[in-house]
Amino acid sequence: QVQLVESGGGLVQAGGSLRLSCAASGFTLDYYAIGWFRQAPGKEREGVSCISFSDGDTYYADSVKDRFTISRDNAKNTVYLQMNSLTPEDTAVYYCAADRTWTVQGLCVMNEAHHWGQGTQVTVSS
Repeated sequence: QVQLVESGGGLVQAGGSLRLSCAASGFTLDYYAIGWFRQAPGKEREGVSCISFSDGDTYYADSVKDRFTISRDNAKNTVYLQMNSLTPEDTAVYYCAADRTWTVQGLCVMNEAHHWGQGTQVTVSS
């Protein structure tokens, strides 16, 4: 069964950090672009950061540059999102997604993918 499973969300105070994980099962992430997306209440889903699983090429939305870091562990078939200096504006449901068609930037910008996870809630209190 093909699955992407997110974990690591939770409640954190402003200025704090969280690390999200996205583990793939039923398929290998080789040759995929994988991304983290988020959707806040009343807002559209947006691409936060994306990575090429094969060469590690990355893309970040301007709103998270210098605060978030995306990485991957090829052996574990897992992608991570390290989130630092969190603000209440980062509160959202975070989803990971994977697609073999898009480039890294294309995945994040076009906000479309073949595989999606169920999401994990991140809440940042002020």
